[in-house]
Amino acid sequence: MNLNLKPDETFRGDFSTRNSDTAILRFPFPFHDDKYMYAVNLEPHVRGGPTAAYDAIFDLDEHYIGECRDRALTLAEDPLRCQVLPHMIEAEWDTLELLMESLAFDYPEHFTLTKSGTDRHWVNRPLGLDRNFTFGDASSLPLPPFEYITRQVQGDFTLHDQRENTLFMDGGMVTSQADWSLNFDLGMTFHEWHGPVPVAHELGVFDRALAYLMRLPYGKPVRRLNWTLTVHPRLDTSPETYPIWGPDKATITPANVGAHMCLRVELQTLTRLPRSNAILFGIRGYLIRLDELVRVKKWAMRLHRVLRDLHPGIAEYKGTSRYRQTIVDYLGAFDDGSIISPGTGSEQASLREVTTA
Repeated sequence: MNLNLKPDETFRGDFSTRNSDTAILRFPFPFHDDKYMYAVNLEPHVRGGPTAAYDAIFDLDEHYIGECRDRALTLAEDPLRCQVLPHMIEAEWDTLELLMESLAFDYPEHFTLTKSGTDRHWVNRPLGLDRNFTFGDASSLPLPPFEYITRQVQGDFTLHDQRENTLFMDGGMVTSQADWSLNFDLGMTFHEWHGPVPVAHELGVFDRALAYLMRLPYGKPVRRLNWTLTVHPRLDTSPETYPIWGPDKATITPANVGAHMCLRVELQTLTRLPRSNAILFGIRGYLIRLDELVRVKKWAMRLHRVLRDLHPGIAEYKGTSRYRQTIVDYLGAFDDGSIISPGTGSEQASLREVTTA
């Protein structure tokens, strides 16, 4: 699987990153229908789906190098973005094995894993890493096993220990989250860390989700999509850095909304780990500017309708209240009112050219 990697792009400062036509068409658009409401919406996580973002177990794309570099910058500024409680060491090794095996299988031209007993040889060509180590011996790696491998994968990861009839968030690598804090949530139960989410509790969504996940079997991972809106293609929108990115919300105008406003989508995966029985929660994030998204007619029309009719409580939680009408007005110019087919696929083999000024 050729990634067509971009060597130089930024997700802060000048925000030089842009999506190629290929990246736009592979974007995991989250809305099946013209209206949105919280739901468990879990499905088997198998290779294949509406776009190429579903073709690998852990998706990588053209932004791989830039996102790994941005993660390193965030960790240098705040090492607490990666924390794992001591009793989760077996889950750390489970995670390392799963990610290395998956990347080597899905991207053999970029990654190689060689095994002989407990001896391992790992090669990451895009990042220039070549490492011999002993599986189970943390001293043979330059970093703890969970941090070592999650520095090399796009998206965030959290580790969940199953005990006392619930799940505890007992570890994570979280540098590109949508306004939540690993340092604050570490050690919390499933219902505690979902506490701020409106409406869903009343609908029983989290009760059903927890009951399902407590029975999640090994070898049958599941996935779901989540979404929010972000000003600029900024990966790090954590509470810790709110003074940096929070003021951006006041900068959106009808003149710049297409270029500055992004739909942020998370392809979330949940995988039972074999030795620890923990659950690895992968949060693979994608950012697309609105002026890129509107090149797909179906997506422009559907996002317009979803945001226009969004439940007020959800709109407030998603942080869209300040600029939602500006976005709706912008997208409305691309919505001709025609019926849109169900599903999230683009239904376009190539992108249309549009005037977004």
